[in-house]
Amino acid sequence: MSQKLSPKAMAKKRAYRRKYNATPKAKKNRAQNNKARRMLIKKHGKAYMDGKDADHITSQKSGGKTVMSNLRARSIKKNRGRKPKKHFSY
Repeated sequence: MSQKLSPKAMAKKRAYRRKYNATPKAKKNRAQNNKARRMLIKKHGKAYMDGKDADHITSQKSGGKTVMSNLRARSIKKNRGRKPKKHFSY
């Protein structure tokens, strides 16, 4: 369930996103995600990727590279809702 935000809160949220998206880190991540999508489209075709995201099997945060062996197409819902696996040490 999503809450409806006030116009003031929405403006603040938009300003934050605009500022974040201009950072070098965000630009680098966006470029890597675009590259991954292009690679999957080249391999499977554009129709196959409709409604799907390019997913890094080993996340970029965990040192995963943008290579075909580390990419897969996943539904937008599954990819964006996925949580990193937690490693427990006993």
